[in-house]
Amino acid sequence: MEDYSEYSVPELVRMLGSRFKEYRMRANMTQKEVAEMSGLSVLTIHRFENAVVKNISLSSFLLLLKAVGCINDLKELMPEQPESPYLYNDKYQKAQRVRHQKQ
Repeated sequence: MEDYSEYSVPELVRMLGSRFKEYRMRANMTQKEVAEMSGLSVLTIHRFENAVVKNISLSSFLLLLKAVGCINDLKELMPEQPESPYLYNDKYQKAQRVRHQKQ
């Protein structure tokens, strides 16, 4: 399993763009069809797929995933975590936020 923590954000965006192109092609879709379904421009999709951009908004990326039918793959990206005892305080109430003790 590859360790992605060593990559910079622009490198990860480049990798995602290249991988997205593979998904789009497997879905047998043109950039124009994806643009029409996502509401993004063909130029944006082209730049993303060809590593011209170093950043893409999360909302744009989600629109692209929806367009090629991969939005349900998000559950693999951030699967639900099992309940943790650390999420509960001394009175067995679920914590709303993390607080550190003052020293």
